[in-house]
Amino acid sequence: MRRSRSLQEGFGREYDRTVEETGGRREGERELIERQKRHDALDIRELTPQARERYREEWQATQVRFVDDPSGAVGQADVLVQRVMKERGYPTDDFEQRAADISVEHPDLVERYRTAHGIAQSNEKGTASTEDLRQSVRHYRSLFETLLGGGASDQQLSRDTSTGEQSDVESPARS
Repeated sequence: MRRSRSLQEGFGREYDRTVEETGGRREGERELIERQKRHDALDIRELTPQARERYREEWQATQVRFVDDPSGAVGQADVLVQRVMKERGYPTDDFEQRAADISVEHPDLVERYRTAHGIAQSNEKGTASTEDLRQSVRHYRSLFETLLGGGASDQQLSRDTSTGEQSDVESPARS
């Protein structure tokens, strides 16, 4: 029972999602423990200040691109997140594995990452609205800032603070 409680506290809603997806508590907890072991074996490292600044500049370009090319900006945001992950030491070949690895340290962000990725896939099929694309970039930005580390979120990536959250793109209606 103590192990279950520890996993629930550590993984939050990801615990419930995994238990449901695997068909039961025992299987779900086994999966989460395996994730922790895999994550512990990774050589996750911080980015250098130069790399953080380079990625920060690339993110600004992604935001600017959204105004004229929302679809392209979503693809660029996805690639940028993967590049940061790779440089930090995460394997990046498979989305589900990336999400699982992220869930160990950042369970509060993995759901947003899955949503952003799902919208990116809908975008590839031509079924995502501009509002969907905006939400996708916002979700990617949340993970991007966290992965960037080194006080990255101390520097606001956007001018929009009207919602109480930092927005990484302006809504088309406000542009």
